[in-house]
Amino acid sequence: MTTPRSWLTSANDSPFGAHNLPYGVFTAADRPGRRRIGVRIGDFVLDAGAAARTVGESSDLLDAETLNPLMGAGRPIWTEVRAALTRWLTEETHRDALTPLLLPLADVELHLPFEVADYVDFYASEHHAANLGRILRPGSEPLTPNWKHVPIGYHGRSGTIVVSGTPVMRPHGQRKTPADASPSFGPTRRLDIEAEVGFVVGTPSRLGTPVPQDRFHEHVFGVCLVNDWSARDIQPWEYIPLGPFLSKSFTTSLSPWIVPLEALEGARITPPARDVEPLPYLDDRQREPWGLDLAMEVRLNGHLISRPPFGAMYWTAAQQLAHMTVNGASLRTGDFFASGTVSGPEPDTRGALIELTWNGEEPLKLPDGTTRTFLEDGDEVTITATAPGPNGTTVGFGEVTGRIAP
Repeated sequence: MTTPRSWLTSANDSPFGAHNLPYGVFTAADRPGRRRIGVRIGDFVLDAGAAARTVGESSDLLDAETLNPLMGAGRPIWTEVRAALTRWLTEETHRDALTPLLLPLADVELHLPFEVADYVDFYASEHHAANLGRILRPGSEPLTPNWKHVPIGYHGRSGTIVVSGTPVMRPHGQRKTPADASPSFGPTRRLDIEAEVGFVVGTPSRLGTPVPQDRFHEHVFGVCLVNDWSARDIQPWEYIPLGPFLSKSFTTSLSPWIVPLEALEGARITPPARDVEPLPYLDDRQREPWGLDLAMEVRLNGHLISRPPFGAMYWTAAQQLAHMTVNGASLRTGDFFASGTVSGPEPDTRGALIELTWNGEEPLKLPDGTTRTFLEDGDEVTITATAPGPNGTTVGFGEVTGRIAP
């Protein structure tokens, strides 16, 4: 398979070349009150709806103010639209007509690209789960007895999902350490990150009809980056017996670009070997693999602090979707589920500060001479990722960034 080359030559060696073409939503100075669907190509954004009209093709789905209508149209339409966009950006005959519709990335404002329906967060990294078990339950088995039998997850709050760049407010809640006689109330003192990968659902499903693993590709529109901010001193007091609540629901940040599944065909890998026999609906040993070879980087105030490997995740997104619907729960266009913290086996591959600093016992040393256990006001965290593309190319995801507001 040949790699498509764009007439926009500056994009051809970019992680955002014609082999990627992620979707986003933007506003620009020429029409500041109108959100438009854009497709990233190199360091530019193509006004997708205007491009369709210019070349004389249907623009209804690309003229929307969110990706939801396109996402809800289903896999055959996604394939058709992607093929059209590729054609417009690679065939020389379209250069003159479409060049005026390319806006410099620096000149646009990016928005949350889809309207979020429901949000589910998983806990799919064995390394992360084991580390937290060692930290929070010393002397016990690191993993809970159910962990290798069932993809652990919880339902989050869709209304507090925000786009990259949105300031993060330090949440208030109840805090209690084992040494405290009673809980206190106030802002979290242990604000943390969780470097994750998110999956956006396009095609809905019918209530009472599970979505098996081999239909994952029919329902999931694309992939993005996630920072699921967490309050580590609020969490342990509230999460027993029902799980995370205020410690997670205050903010979840998403990258503004949704990378289509088709762009990640070259990144698909076999997940790690499982040492517990999965139940049939979770068994993927004879199925097409849905592990993804994503290389993530986490920076705190510009300093690289971790490189979490997504390929090490125990549970795949296809298994997560199958489990999420096996009880008959329906999918809606705009449903969103996240992987849970991505962590690897080495100390510098951990995807949360609670692991990187071992619950504050081993502070991070930053180049400016300061140290961190958890986040301080004014700190900025940026998560980026890339994946292998066709014929030696690289697929970029952009970044998800958040600064802690004072």
